[in-house]
Amino acid sequence: MYRYLRFPEKKITLELTWFFSISWYVMLEILEKSPFYTGGLNFSCKRCSACCRFESGYVFLSWKDVCLLGTALNMEFKDFIKTYCRWIPSVNGDHQLSLKEKSNYDCIFWNSKLDTVVDGGCSIYDSRPLQCRAFPFWTSILCDEKSWETSAHSCPGMGSGAHHSRDSIEKWLALRLNEPIMSKGEF
Repeated sequence: MYRYLRFPEKKITLELTWFFSISWYVMLEILEKSPFYTGGLNFSCKRCSACCRFESGYVFLSWKDVCLLGTALNMEFKDFIKTYCRWIPSVNGDHQLSLKEKSNYDCIFWNSKLDTVVDGGCSIYDSRPLQCRAFPFWTSILCDEKSWETSAHSCPGMGSGAHHSRDSIEKWLALRLNEPIMSKGEF
């Protein structure tokens, strides 16, 4: 089981890339039936950093993510990838782009000394990748109510805060289709 944005090291890459490659099928199934979130869901990020620390995982990036992050950090596209990214093998024999992580498994952009956040936080929060911005509105979490509830046990923002309509949630789901994960073959 993944923990928020990051996946445990024990989960093999094959399973992860298979999940992401079929996620649009899952999304179509969700959209065709009456999902548990028909009345909407509540979520507001509490910036607790639980989703970006302590466990090994992947934050997959689209071309748009790399462009936004590179611009925010005043870096060239290729320099950003070389400095902050890694390629993860996928089931089709290609590789998918993911952010690196620190040796303690924190996201490469998690900073314990941010002036704006007492306990630290995301140093690129305003430019964070789609995967981070879209949480918890992922196909794997929205496939059924049990998955939502399981994820909510570890996330203080799920079930509280701003109300998101079904339409709003499904726009997040559709964004991944419009901004697919970058593959090495495209690079």
